[in-house]
Amino acid sequence: MSGEEILYCNGVAFESGDYALPPTTLQELAAHIRGGPRGGNGWHDVLAWLQGRKVRGRGLAQGNPRDLAQTGWGVVFAQGDEKAPAIREALQPLLDHRREQVGAPAHRYQEYLGEKGYREGEGKEDFLGRHGAGPGPADPDRVPYYLMLIGEPAAIPYDFQYQLDVPYAVGRLYFETVEEYAAYARNVVQAETAAKTARPLGIALFGPRHPGDPNSAVTADDLITPLAESLGALPGCTVQTALGDEATKKRLQALLGNGAEVDLLFTAGHGIVLSTGHARQPEYQGALLCQGWPGPANGHGPLSRDWFLAGDDLDPATRLDGLIAFHFSCYSGGSPGFDDFTQAHTRVAVSPHPFVASLPQRLLAAGALAVVGHIERAWLSSVSWPGVGRRIEVFESTLKRLLAGDPLGAAMECFAERYAELSTELSALLQEAWNGGTVDDTRLASLWTASNDARNFTVLGDPAVRLRAPQEVQR
Repeated sequence: MSGEEILYCNGVAFESGDYALPPTTLQELAAHIRGGPRGGNGWHDVLAWLQGRKVRGRGLAQGNPRDLAQTGWGVVFAQGDEKAPAIREALQPLLDHRREQVGAPAHRYQEYLGEKGYREGEGKEDFLGRHGAGPGPADPDRVPYYLMLIGEPAAIPYDFQYQLDVPYAVGRLYFETVEEYAAYARNVVQAETAAKTARPLGIALFGPRHPGDPNSAVTADDLITPLAESLGALPGCTVQTALGDEATKKRLQALLGNGAEVDLLFTAGHGIVLSTGHARQPEYQGALLCQGWPGPANGHGPLSRDWFLAGDDLDPATRLDGLIAFHFSCYSGGSPGFDDFTQAHTRVAVSPHPFVASLPQRLLAAGALAVVGHIERAWLSSVSWPGVGRRIEVFESTLKRLLAGDPLGAAMECFAERYAELSTELSALLQEAWNGGTVDDTRLASLWTASNDARNFTVLGDPAVRLRAPQEVQR
């Protein structure tokens, strides 16, 4: 394989301490993509899901994304969710707050509950069509731009969220108890109505670097380091960086501790991956690998709990009021039921059922406004492009928009636009490959991984939340 570019995926197996997915060449991956069946419901039906996700415009038809009176806001429940009435009651303070912010016209505030809620098995077009909207940029006079899905992904699938998130700003909120929904609602309202403070916005960037591991070398040196330089130059912000040997579990716990004064936390590295049905999978899948793992050549054997941060590592007394966290790691947002990236031609289970990761749930329960995580595996194609090198504009633009005062859902447009652009290019390339045309393997494999990677960044929480801003931060 001399001269062939190796493709690495972020993710370390809990049981073995090895890479969760063995490195492969772009040429090997391209061969599987070319040979994948064109029908079915798994990853291999690439063309089918691409056809539903071509570029159709992302964002508002018109209006200021910071003004809910112009954008609208809505909440979506599943029709069959028996807990929906109780959850709605628990969320009442937040719903009242958003209704007041939307104001008139009143129809720009919507509650999709009961017969109006999400119906099992329907896609984005079905849902929007029932409510008078079609393809294209969001029109808040038909369906609000900001939409918060309520419930677990078994009730409202991740795939529906991916589809809806191309033209709309979508988040998901799920807790196991009604009391946690109530606490989240109170925390958001409190954060948005509290008196302003003169303290600069606190940014923390966290990136381990493991021995003999190309993945963490890229995320530490080509993502965290340049982001620290770029964001550190913004007025009204302070930046602290934990990189390499400093990126320990203890350090990350300190950044998530009381008095840390961190408003925006960005981490990049490996997520923890467990085998399907493992007893600890709901707890540890997507936990953040910290410094200490000895690397792919020496890491054989079960992972030490000293090497990664999971939800149960947060002190129950910790308050993270006003925090927004962004994790570029495998499964850091949650897990689908089936693997989107398997190289087999049959569906491969990731977990007995799709679920939201434990760590972001704990962060939200502790007062965080929102968490951006990854559903499925994360690939370095988001950071580096073959033949070009570092390309981190989408991360930089998203964070700068967030720091400048944009709501999180609007700031995430950068990822939706990247996904839509890559998907359109990939659709044309797949058609050419499947029709027997000459297609460059490197380009095919790169577009496929990058497109899937971009779509799987997911907002957990209300997409309309914003960082507190003591002063305007220049982008």
